[in-house]
Amino acid sequence: MTLTEATIRKAEPKDKRYRMFDGNGLYLEVAPSGGKWWRLKYIYGGKDRRLSLGVYPEINLKAARDLRDAKRVLLARGEDPAEERRAIARMVQDKVDHAFEVVAMEWHVKKKPGWTERHAEVVAHRMRSYLFPDLGSRPVNEITPPELLKTIRTIEQRGATYLASTMTQIAGQIFRYGIATGRCTYDPAPGIRGALMTHIEKHQNAVKPSDFPKLMADIAGYGIDQKGEESTRLGLQLLALTFVRTSELIEATWDEFDFQQSIWRIDAPRMKMKRDHWVPLAPQALSALHRLKEISRGSRYILPGKNIHAHMSNNTLLYALYRLGYKSRMSGHGFRSVASTILNENGFKPDVIEKQLAHEDNNEVRAAYNRAEYLSERAKMMLWWGAYLEPMLKPPSWQ
Repeated sequence: MTLTEATIRKAEPKDKRYRMFDGNGLYLEVAPSGGKWWRLKYIYGGKDRRLSLGVYPEINLKAARDLRDAKRVLLARGEDPAEERRAIARMVQDKVDHAFEVVAMEWHVKKKPGWTERHAEVVAHRMRSYLFPDLGSRPVNEITPPELLKTIRTIEQRGATYLASTMTQIAGQIFRYGIATGRCTYDPAPGIRGALMTHIEKHQNAVKPSDFPKLMADIAGYGIDQKGEESTRLGLQLLALTFVRTSELIEATWDEFDFQQSIWRIDAPRMKMKRDHWVPLAPQALSALHRLKEISRGSRYILPGKNIHAHMSNNTLLYALYRLGYKSRMSGHGFRSVASTILNENGFKPDVIEKQLAHEDNNEVRAAYNRAEYLSERAKMMLWWGAYLEPMLKPPSWQ
């Protein structure tokens, strides 16, 4: 006797599981909990087999019969219906394992031991922000150059041409890792480079050296009566005292600083030229750092944001300059230009200044030699620079 929807709905649970047979191996198994499962009994290779076809009522009687008939067609061909299911499961799992995001994060794990913690965080954040929204769930072997180009162009449209180039390089490394691990056969990144905008270094605004004391005096008075602005003021002063790039300052963590040796060691991954950089610290810079330590709320960053687990935004320092009236007149990079001009005018060796600006020589042997040769000279230069700036680091009323 075959089943009907009515008899299935009326079937009540019992103390033990029981079966309600329909025909051609199809039956409904009713559990003591009240759950009802469709099963197919069949013989393959001379052995009794069972195959689950789903749960009632999600799979109704008609759907269960259709599934049974489809599985029996496979049996007639000499195929095992269970193997078909396993093949489908493998295909689904392969699609998951081959997803761009999965491959990318696996590549990230492999590369992470050779990076600083901060650089690893930056790379992961950029992948999540710029690559994964469009490409994350796509099988890495199906992504085409036009598809990758469309993703990268969303970055270009923001005017971030350097970041677009960087993300193309990262994507290329992920695809090459996919090739090495058998998940894809080619890298589409090289094919889109000719379609990307060329990154052009923009001129960075900087005041004239003659206007620099006024700028520093304005910074010294910034936020004196405003709670929470002290770290911004000290950040701007440290930019002047060290003339590092803004990102190198705001991403700095306390473990980079050796207060005994008065040295700030920045690891290569955080540097534009990807080489370690040492910054000798004048007493004035050390004083600013000690004060930041007191107000950093236990953060690992010397300039934490509102969330102590993240660093200050680059815009925080830039907008402070805007509020001081220096929009289109001064930028974070401008401190580097002014320092270079003043130090050159005061007779310091151009090579020493360039080294302190981390403008690396392309000759690696010469660069390594200069790194050792110029450290003592750079330390003397930075002491002079700190003393030069000292009168400008306090508001006029305090002097």
